[in-house]
Amino acid sequence: MLVHQLTVGMMGVCCYIVSCDHTKQAAIIDPGGDEDRILEYCTSKGLEVIYIINTHGHPDHDCGNGRIKEATGAKIVMHADDVTYFGDPRIKDYFAGLGLPPSPPVEVIVKDGDVIAIGNEQLQVIHTPGHTPGGICLYSPPHLFTGDTLFAGAVGRTDFPGGSMRQMVDAIKTRLLTLPPETIVWPGHGYGGLQSTIAAEARSNPYLDL
Repeated sequence: MLVHQLTVGMMGVCCYIVSCDHTKQAAIIDPGGDEDRILEYCTSKGLEVIYIINTHGHPDHDCGNGRIKEATGAKIVMHADDVTYFGDPRIKDYFAGLGLPPSPPVEVIVKDGDVIAIGNEQLQVIHTPGHTPGGICLYSPPHLFTGDTLFAGAVGRTDFPGGSMRQMVDAIKTRLLTLPPETIVWPGHGYGGLQSTIAAEARSNPYLDL
C-alpha cells in the first residue's frame, strides 16, 4: 500500500491518500479541506479514487467530502454508529457552528471487522469509540490510520457531545496496543508528530495510564 500524508484545512487535519500501486485505485481518508491539493496529487499519480473514508463524523474531517465526491464519484464510507449519531438534528446543529460544509450522505456503512478493498490492498475497520460513538481506525499492516483516537503522544479529546475518555482509552488498550509493536501510527492531527508506532505509544503515551 502506498501512503501519502497531507495536512489540510483550518484545523490541521492529517488527510491520507492510500493507493494500490498495481491497479492505481485509491481511497482518501479524512479530506478535511484543501480539496484542490488532494485532487492535484491524485491526478498527478493517475489514481482512481473509489472511496472517501471518514474515521469519524466531525466536520473538520469530512468537510471535503462533497468536493471530492463531485470530482471523483467516490463513495463515502463511515461507521454505522456515527452515521446514526451525526444524523441527529440536535448534533447537526451543534457542529454546524464550526461553519464547515456538510458532507453528502454516507453510501457505505461499515462496522467493526469489515474490510475495505482498494485494488489489491485492504483496510480492516477497527471500531474505537470514545472520540465519537462510531470512531474507527483503519489497519493494513504495517499501517494504522488512527483518526482522532490516537495521536503521537496523546489521544483525542472527549469533551464534545458523544465523547467518552473511558471508552477511548479502553479501545486503544484492547484494540490498538495489541497490534504488532512495529505498526506505524498515522494520526488524524500532527499535534505530537506526524507519525509514531504502537511500540512508542505503549511505552510513553501518558494518557494511556488513565
